[in-house]
Amino acid sequence: MLNELADKISKAIEVLQGELAGIRAGRASSNLVENLLVESYGSKIPLKQVASITVPDARSLAIQPWDRANLAGIERAISQSELGLNPVNDGTMVRLNIPPLSTERRDELIKLIRQRAEAAKVTIRNLRHEAMEGINHQVKDKAISEDESKRLQKTVQDKIDQANARIEQVLADKETEIKTV
Repeated sequence: MLNELADKISKAIEVLQGELAGIRAGRASSNLVENLLVESYGSKIPLKQVASITVPDARSLAIQPWDRANLAGIERAISQSELGLNPVNDGTMVRLNIPPLSTERRDELIKLIRQRAEAAKVTIRNLRHEAMEGINHQVKDKAISEDESKRLQKTVQDKIDQANARIEQVLADKETEIKTV
């Protein structure tokens, strides 16, 4: 049970890190757009599966679709995203110029990453709740003793506290990255 909890906590933190990697900090990164969903052949597919994404310099991205029919879908997905970027379609590829962040945009991004971190904390709290219910159920079924129950509950709480500290660290690192001009 504890190994399963640790795996779920680890996955929740990985998801948060992946989401935060896609939030730009003023420099170009393929993480910024690779998971945007593009309408392609009647279904939504992540951008990284329909195009190659390159970083020609620190302030731009070049997106080369494997099929030119996807150009309009890629352009639309970027325009409709919360990234605030304007795609330039030259007929063969989509180019993105990454402008420097304004103070207002930095504040918006910080608010966004705090929301994502809070969502991760909610997930962690739900995992804690499930684990505690499982322990209480085992006590009720007389599968474990009260003493064992208390020990397991303390172990679960320690894992949850470590996960919350890790989330706070990831959040602080990303805030520092965004605030750095």
